[in-house]
Amino acid sequence: MKKWLVAGLERVTARTVEQQLRDSSQLASIAAGIGRVNAIANNQRLNSASPLSDAEFKVYSQFGDDGIIQHLITVIGLRKGEDVFVEFGVENYMESNTRFLLVNNNWRGLVIDGSERNIDFVRRHEVHWKYDLTAVHAFIDAENINALIRDAGVTGGIGLLSVDIDGNDYWVWKAIECIDPVIVISEFNSLMGAERPITIPYDPKFVRSQAHWSRMYYGASVAALCHLANAKGYAFIGCNSAGNNAYFIKRERMRDLREIKPEAGYVESKFREREKVDSLDRIRGGDRNRAIAGLPVVNVVTGQAETL
Repeated sequence: MKKWLVAGLERVTARTVEQQLRDSSQLASIAAGIGRVNAIANNQRLNSASPLSDAEFKVYSQFGDDGIIQHLITVIGLRKGEDVFVEFGVENYMESNTRFLLVNNNWRGLVIDGSERNIDFVRRHEVHWKYDLTAVHAFIDAENINALIRDAGVTGGIGLLSVDIDGNDYWVWKAIECIDPVIVISEFNSLMGAERPITIPYDPKFVRSQAHWSRMYYGASVAALCHLANAKGYAFIGCNSAGNNAYFIKRERMRDLREIKPEAGYVESKFREREKVDSLDRIRGGDRNRAIAGLPVVNVVTGQAETL
């Protein structure tokens, strides 16, 4: 057999084995996750005092959010027509908070991202035609978010909203009026601490990578999000174990879920950013806070300008 053909077959075989391993790992994760969901439904694992991290498993989410979401929709018991999600800041949607809902639970959804290349990838992927998914390219701000959602045909009561734009998360969620989600997941910046209700000042053109070299200056504190959630009629129920997503439930839909204070549910993140784009060195521990010390923030309770 010719060498070029042998080499080609070896590459194909290697890719096939790699894909099988990846698929088997994912299937194992799904099986374990479904087992946890069943246990939760039978009150065998979680009670109202259990942390959300007890429900975690990962299939498509960055961390354990797939499991938390499955737990919440099991406990809450969504009503007819609420099997709809909106998620923005999805990049190419290979890793997201809602893809497991789309694939496993057959929900309908809208995803939005600021990169045309990312949205083109989603539209070309089989997930776009196999399921009822709308993918929109747009740079989101507080002024356009309602029109983007309405123009995609999503209004009124939905099951879940996931906000993750690495910047104006607080301001954009505050602006949303066209949908009424039962569950809201919002990214928070754990470097802003557990107690101060602060966020970056609103800038419709904010880009995290341009705002500060560390890429750690973005978003809002969990206390700021809790303040906004309370004004919108939501209760804070905790964070994922990675310390980047906070969870909120409509108060009238809480059932056995327990509301907690920001400082009780706060989780400090451990993930790190590169010191330079072309470097493998990453900032860790207290150096992360020192990197963004002195940068401007807004206290959402008083409206006053402060600094980190």
